[in-house]
Amino acid sequence: MPATTKKKGRTTITIDPVTRIEGHMKVEAVVDGGEVKEARCCGTLFRGFEIILRGRHPLDAVRLTQRVCGVCPTAHGTASALGLDQALGVADAVPDNGRIVRNLILGSNYLQSHILHFFALAALDYVDVTAVADYTGGDSELKAVRAFLERGVLGPFVPRYEGDYRCDRATNIDLVRGYLKALHVRRTCHEMLCIFGGKMPHNIAVVPGGVTSDVTADKIATFLGKLAEVQAFVEDVYIPTIFTVAGAYPDYFAIGAGCKRFLAYGVFPLEAKASGRRLLPSGMVDAKGKLAALDTGAIAEDVAHSRYAPECAAPPAQGQTIPEPDKDGAYSWIKAPRYGGAPTEVGPLARGMVAYLADDKVFKPEIAAALATAKAGPEVLPSVLGRHLARALECRIVARAMSDWLRQLKPGQPVAVPLKMPEEGEGAGLTGAPRGALGHWVEIKGKVIDRYQLVVPTTWNGSPRDAGGTPGPIEQAIQGTRIKDPDNPFEIVRIIRSFDPCLACAVHVMTAGGDVRGVHRIV
Repeated sequence: MPATTKKKGRTTITIDPVTRIEGHMKVEAVVDGGEVKEARCCGTLFRGFEIILRGRHPLDAVRLTQRVCGVCPTAHGTASALGLDQALGVADAVPDNGRIVRNLILGSNYLQSHILHFFALAALDYVDVTAVADYTGGDSELKAVRAFLERGVLGPFVPRYEGDYRCDRATNIDLVRGYLKALHVRRTCHEMLCIFGGKMPHNIAVVPGGVTSDVTADKIATFLGKLAEVQAFVEDVYIPTIFTVAGAYPDYFAIGAGCKRFLAYGVFPLEAKASGRRLLPSGMVDAKGKLAALDTGAIAEDVAHSRYAPECAAPPAQGQTIPEPDKDGAYSWIKAPRYGGAPTEVGPLARGMVAYLADDKVFKPEIAAALATAKAGPEVLPSVLGRHLARALECRIVARAMSDWLRQLKPGQPVAVPLKMPEEGEGAGLTGAPRGALGHWVEIKGKVIDRYQLVVPTTWNGSPRDAGGTPGPIEQAIQGTRIKDPDNPFEIVRIIRSFDPCLACAVHVMTAGGDVRGVHRIV
C-alpha cells in the first residue's frame, strides 16, 4: 500500500507510471481538500528523431518516421509522404488509386487503434473482470479468463484501482466478452492494412507520389470481406459498449473538460487536389465555441518548461531540436505547441467538435443522434465520456467510408507518379493520427534533409506549461477534479486515458510542499 502524507491540509498522490497507455507518463499535481489544484504532465524520454533524419535521403523519412510508434506508424508514414509530396512538387499529382489506397491503409490503422484504445487500454477502468471468476457458461474464452483468475494469474487485469465498478455481474461478463472479441478484431484490422501496405507495423507501400501497391480485384474483395467483420464489431459491440459505460458512469460527461479549444488538420482526402475536401474536416474551435478555418501560421512551439534550448521555441517549419537536459524550470521532454499562443486539444473529440460546428453532413448527424440517445446536449462533449464517444463514432464513419473507397478503386490504373529529386524544397504534411493532429515539416537542401520537425498529437495534449504559465490540455483536464479516495485515484487515470496519450513517460501528483502521498502502479 502507498504511504500517506498530509501537510497543511494538502495531500499528495503519486501515480508513477500510468500504464495502459502507449508508453508511460509522469504528471505532478497539487491536491488540496480532495481536489486537484495543479497538474504537470512530464515526458521523461528523449528520442531525437529530428536529429536522426538530418542529412538523410528524403525518401528515407517515410520509412524512418514510422519507427516513432508501433501502434500508429501508418499516420507518421502518411504525414511524411504528404510533406514530401509538397517538397517534391507532386502534391496535386497523386493518382486517385494512390490517394484511395493511402486512405485505406491509414483507415485500417485508425480502426485498430481506436478499438485497441477503448477495449485494451481504457475499458478496464470501468469493467470489473473479477465478475468472470464464477462464470459457468459455455464461452471458452471466458472460461479461460476464469481459469487465469482461479490460478491467481491476473495480468493484465490487475493491479488496478478499486472502488468504482458500477455495472452488475451480467453486464461485466458481457463487457469482458467484448474485450476478448476486440483482440481478434484488431488482428483483422492489421490483416486489412497488409493487403495494400505489405506489413504491419511499418508498412512499405506508402511513398511520396502515391503508393507502391498495385490495385487488383482480388485485393479489393479480400479487403472488403475483412472490413465487413470490423464494421459488424463496431456496430454490434464497440458503440453499444460506449453507451453501456455512459449509462453506468454519466458523471463522466462532466469530468475532464480541459481547455475547450480544439484543432483538426483534416484527414482522408476525397479529391486529387491536396487542398480539396477531406472526410474529416479541418478547423479550429476557440474556447467560446466559435469555429475558424485552419491557419497553420498560428502554430508555434514553446519550450519554457521543456528540456530544449531556448532557440527551439519557433514555428515548426523553423524549429530545432537541441536538447538541454539540465535546463532550469524544465520538467518535460515534450515541447509545448500552441495555436494562436494558447493550448489546444487534438484528437477524435477535436475532430468531432470541428465537424459538428462546421455542420458536416457525415460526422454531425452521428454526434447529434448519439447525444439524443444519451439524453445530453453538445455541451457535454468536452469530457471523459465525450472523448470516448467521439472516438467510437469516428470509427464507424471511417469504416463506412472505406467500403465506398474500395468501390472507387480501378484495377490496373496507376497508383503513383514518377519522382524527380529537387536540389531544394520544403513541405508540410498535415494529417490526423488516431490520437489527433499530426504534422511533419521537412526542408531539403542539396538533395538531402536539412531540417525535419514532428509535432505529434500527444505533444499537443500532453504539453507542459508555456512561458506564460498556462498548463497544457491534459494538465487542465486534471485540474479541478474531485478525488473520492486518495488510495484509489481512478478519476485521474480515467481522464488521462480518455486522451489516449502516446509517449514514454509517467505520472506524478504532488503537493506544493513536495510531500509524496503515495506511489501507485497502474496496469
